[in-house]
Amino acid sequence: MNVRRTLEIASNSVASALAAQAGGADRIELFDNLAEGGTTPSFASIAIARERLQIPLFVLVRPRPGDFHYDALETELMLRDIAQCRALGCDGVVIGALDEQGDIDRPLCLELVRAAGPLQVTFHRAFDAARDLPAALEQVIGLGCQRVLTSGGQASAETGAEVLAALVAQAAGRISVMAGAGLGPGNIAAVARQTGCTELHASAKGQRRSAMQFQSPALRGLDPDWSQTATATVAALRQALDG
Repeated sequence: MNVRRTLEIASNSVASALAAQAGGADRIELFDNLAEGGTTPSFASIAIARERLQIPLFVLVRPRPGDFHYDALETELMLRDIAQCRALGCDGVVIGALDEQGDIDRPLCLELVRAAGPLQVTFHRAFDAARDLPAALEQVIGLGCQRVLTSGGQASAETGAEVLAALVAQAAGRISVMAGAGLGPGNIAAVARQTGCTELHASAKGQRRSAMQFQSPALRGLDPDWSQTATATVAALRQALDG
């Protein structure tokens, strides 16, 4: 019996999330600042996304770009963001933190998982920055996370397919290993087959062109265009996985 694979779309705005839903996404990961690897979206973005989506909504909880080693103030920010996600009725949060040695920061992550309470928890690609992926996987499982998003420690899930397959085997059903990074309609099905991952994560981003006819010289050098999830690309990803 074929298992229907879950398609999660990384959405950098409410508009992206709605476009992903229209294209057949199973779940949304909502965040801001795509170019910097993602940070926590605004309160309004989370609230409106929750009001208008009929599919599960997960929210990235990451207080800043850069590394994944956080101080006390950043921890407080993450805890308050998680509380807001719970209050707004989100389905899950996406968290992750490392210590100075590149291991999972278990005390901090355990605090975040406990704060999430009944919400599902995905451990994000901080996992790929860990120094020992098999050991990190056991630590993430021990935290009680439902899934881990990873490219197998490589620049893309396609190049990390062999490691991903090993992580799936190691997990042995204790946690879902979700493949992400560099997935498109042309390679997502092959990566799913090669790795055994039943959850796949993609951004499906397209370029939106500015409708502004006047461009102020004071803003020269500022790109007026922006990235947004493309419904047609999501539909193509869904078709590739279902085909």
